[in-house]
Amino acid sequence: MSLFFLKRLISFVVTLVAASVIVFAVLELLPGNAAQVILGETATPESLAAMEEKLGLNQPASVRYVQWVGGMLAGRSGISISYETPTVQLMAERLQVTLPLAIMAMGLTVVLSLALGIYAASRQNRAGDVGVMSLSQLGLALPNFWLAILLILLFAVHLEWVSAGGFPGWTEESGGGVLEAVKALLLPAMALAAVQTAILTRVTRSAVLETMREDFVRTARSKGLSRRQVLWRHVLRNAMIPVLTVMGLQFGNLITSAIVVENVFVLPGIGRLIFQAIANRDLIVVRDVVMLLSVMVIVINFLIDVLYVWIDPRLKGAA
Repeated sequence: MSLFFLKRLISFVVTLVAASVIVFAVLELLPGNAAQVILGETATPESLAAMEEKLGLNQPASVRYVQWVGGMLAGRSGISISYETPTVQLMAERLQVTLPLAIMAMGLTVVLSLALGIYAASRQNRAGDVGVMSLSQLGLALPNFWLAILLILLFAVHLEWVSAGGFPGWTEESGGGVLEAVKALLLPAMALAAVQTAILTRVTRSAVLETMREDFVRTARSKGLSRRQVLWRHVLRNAMIPVLTVMGLQFGNLITSAIVVENVFVLPGIGRLIFQAIANRDLIVVRDVVMLLSVMVIVINFLIDVLYVWIDPRLKGAA
């Protein structure tokens, strides 16, 4: 088991290094000078020179890369051009919105998709199965930003159950509270979860049906176990490998999809931060936020690899 974790840890570190090189290189390869991109075409030579010195562009790219990575590992970061605030502080503030939003959306996705997928598989080719598959097809066809607008019109404008946008904060001192904050994130979480639920429902149904055709399932049935007992005791655990794979991809996708949904609901999260940074040509914030999103996706995939072995210990021998 230790060898498995060692291999996965090495792969994790190598992937992180590769991601950091790619993120740094992409911004280095942008057309024109980074200082020119930030200041615009009307910048004077003096202001360009001052910005280049501030960004360290007078140093070799390799030196700037090492300084950037070293600063991140030490908990330091660059200073945002538009906010004049360390990017670490900006991202920490915005993650208080984006992470709970992604977790809520993922929770809704997992609960609904597992329930619907198992229900559809247990009623294959019957009315329940057809209904679930039709509903999932509808979910796949709905863009999350369009669904977000519909949810605002229904629950905020017509029913007036929740506010149409904004985030009150997690504390009463900020004018909100836990309950108010959760209410503000509920509609965005539903908008994010809709498409992911449709996808995971189909994956769950297919995985359960495929596992139910295995020999060990027929053996369990021949020993007198009911279809329900076989499903809950044997099928689900073995069907979770492909489901977990998709879950890992979906959680990363939920965080990146939040860029659109957070702007629809005017939420001060990571998505809105990177949108504003791009609009303000704040390349320092763009670089660090993209790296943060990359790290989150890589960490999630690492945890999924560990869960594989917990679910099916036979997989550690193939690692």
